[in-house]
Amino acid sequence: MDLNFTDKVVVVTGAGKGMGPEISISFAREGAKLVLLGRDLDALSTLKSDIDKITSALVLHCDVTVPQDCEDAVAVAEAELGRVDVLVNVAGGTGPVGDTAWETTPEGFNEIVKLNMGGCFLMMKAVLPGMIARRYGKIVNVGGTFGMRGRAGRMAYSASKWGLRGITKSAAIEAGPHNVNVNIVAPGMVDGPRFRTKVMPGMAEARGLTEEQVIAEHAAEYALRRISTAADVANACLFLASDVSRQITGIDLPVDGGWAAL
Repeated sequence: MDLNFTDKVVVVTGAGKGMGPEISISFAREGAKLVLLGRDLDALSTLKSDIDKITSALVLHCDVTVPQDCEDAVAVAEAELGRVDVLVNVAGGTGPVGDTAWETTPEGFNEIVKLNMGGCFLMMKAVLPGMIARRYGKIVNVGGTFGMRGRAGRMAYSASKWGLRGITKSAAIEAGPHNVNVNIVAPGMVDGPRFRTKVMPGMAEARGLTEEQVIAEHAAEYALRRISTAADVANACLFLASDVSRQITGIDLPVDGGWAAL
């Protein structure tokens, strides 16, 4: 099936780390022109080298929690490439791991909400005027299933992803009359560097288990008995950013092996 991304301009935030590289490369393989945003220019440059073998990529520094950074990045993308067709908001963080609601500090709470909710809001705010003027646009926010069921020890992170669902659904209603789709992909646990080096060690220490035991417990909670990969999430992003899903907006699409459904 042709997803019709040839020459489409796709902006990916947080492109250099976590799920960002796999999502970016997946769009590149479909023929899209990539605009890679992030704070770590070294990581973005490495990714650009890989993407340039397939299609073209523009690298721009952007801290999605800074309003002017978001506005400037979109302005450069539009000036260089003519427009922004798709925004995929991947940039996000983990927040406090293992802390109960009463142990979470105001600073820790505010920081992850600012990044996971505020970053998506600011980027959407920057791209939507152009999409509305052209009467075409696709926005895919990367949320999480902890924003659908909640999770002990992840209150701040869960709150940020619940809030992102509200942002997504409200924007979908507002932008729909202008032919702009806004959806959210909700990964469960995704195996990768952040999962292995940040999430698992904290949870293992808090529960007195080995990291492999914690990973096995997570897999056992899922209907499919396996943890998602970045490629699974990338495929969901491709679907929701394509015209194949033209009649879908305002939805949460869990990519979690069935955890949210159980």
